[in-house]
Amino acid sequence: MSVKIRPLNDRVVVEPIEEEEMTFAGGRLVLPDTAKEKPQQGKVLAVGPQVETEDEDGNIVGVKAGDLVIFAKYAGTPFKTRDGKEMLILREDDILGVIEE
Repeated sequence: MSVKIRPLNDRVVVEPIEEEEMTFAGGRLVLPDTAKEKPQQGKVLAVGPQVETEDEDGNIVGVKAGDLVIFAKYAGTPFKTRDGKEMLILREDDILGVIEE
């Protein structure tokens, strides 16, 4: 069952994207979670009412659900959903940029 989260005010719910970190010393070694850096990229799942705004042409300004973003390293509050997914809720100001491909 999927849980819906409705962030308040200027909050944004992000699903962090962890990059696979490896070291190569005579082979391939995956680093344990305790040695990994905190993820700084994620997918926006939901935004609060003060985040998503439109300009005079009707274009979305700021972040919106579905955007891939870069956020400050120690920003936000981590939490787990009922099904064990790691999520992060943070303020819009903690988002440093949107990744455009």
